[in-house]
Amino acid sequence: MHIEATALPDVLILTPARFGDSRGFFSESWNKSRLAEQGIDIEFVQDNHSLSAAKGTVRGLHFQTPPHAQDKLVRCGRGALLDVAVDIRHGSPTYGKWVSVELSADNGRQLLVPKGFAHGFVTLTDDTEIIYKCSDYYAPDCDRALMFDDPAVGVEWGIHREKAIMSDKDLAAPALADLDNPFVWVA
Repeated sequence: MHIEATALPDVLILTPARFGDSRGFFSESWNKSRLAEQGIDIEFVQDNHSLSAAKGTVRGLHFQTPPHAQDKLVRCGRGALLDVAVDIRHGSPTYGKWVSVELSADNGRQLLVPKGFAHGFVTLTDDTEIIYKCSDYYAPDCDRALMFDDPAVGVEWGIHREKAIMSDKDLAAPALADLDNPFVWVA
């Protein structure tokens, strides 16, 4: 597993080795003990899989609050997407900063998004599938969203709100300044 840092120190890109032949490839996308040796010790309890039928679908920016905050390990099973993480931990030196990584079925990259970060993506192709692991169960009472195109954050999505395909929940998400957010950075 190749582990790469991003501009947000706690957000990592994990690229598993692929072993291929004429039939296709094999890849180990998660190995708890091997990654614990690298300092990544997360107990994942839920896997999610979604399909976005159309290019330009935006999902996010989502997060869950304590006591059900989630670490996520995100990958693309089919197609391609631009995956985004935003630091929402009050007092963090990178508060309100973001990173984006293209994840695709071809490149096999994964984004590790820890608790205290909002997560979202925009699909770059039709019929894009996203698969991700979560370290806590979905809890509707802890579910929150951040406005995907908050100008104070400035994520470069490559798509404008009027062209994005979005849920009503995501369209109504608050700006960072108005976010109901208990996360605090601990040095």
